[in-house]
Amino acid sequence: MLRITDARTGEPVEVRRVLTRVHAHVPRGDTSALRVLLVADVLARALELGGVPVLLVSDPCAELRERADRLGIRPTEAPATDGGRQVLHVGASGELMGGVEAVVEVARVTGTDECDALDGALRLALLAHPRRTPVHLDATALAEAEALLDHWRKAVADWATRPSKPIPEHVRQALRAAWEDDLDVPGLLDVLRDVEGADDMPGGARFEAYAYADRLLGLELTREIGASA
Repeated sequence: MLRITDARTGEPVEVRRVLTRVHAHVPRGDTSALRVLLVADVLARALELGGVPVLLVSDPCAELRERADRLGIRPTEAPATDGGRQVLHVGASGELMGGVEAVVEVARVTGTDECDALDGALRLALLAHPRRTPVHLDATALAEAEALLDHWRKAVADWATRPSKPIPEHVRQALRAAWEDDLDVPGLLDVLRDVEGADDMPGGARFEAYAYADRLLGLELTREIGASA
């Protein structure tokens, strides 16, 4: 079961398996707001992987919605006063009021906003940091993210040509443990690095592990399959 830290109390909250409204608050259109939408998207993905039905709502400006589309962030419903038996509010640090519902806090992003040519790399660069840690984006960070994403996509395409093998259970459990523990996406990325470096894991099993993790990450890691055929 997913446990998420409530920024109001600093305590973990176990998310029940009932219809849940994930409400992303984005009063501006900058990259910090884009990060809020991304965290809400990944949170919704994690809940759905755990069997929780989700309603994702927000009201971004047109420019922010366009940038979110390029990052593969799912469309959102317009905010409403009802919908969902539990509500998780997602917003930038210090901007959400107390209230009676859980608050998921997201730290700000500094650096360049001129990132649109590297959409997949931008998504990975933001996911590589804990959501409550401020992120500074620069050309070096984006280039490193782009190189890693390109490497992983090519590796996944190569592993896809190998005989299919199931994900080892300890790997599946490690992946789930990472995202169910306060949405620890950097921890999940570390598991993928361990999978790639494991000498005793068949290529088919590596492929299945990366494809499974990508249901949460949304990085299109299988995009290069068949590209060179």
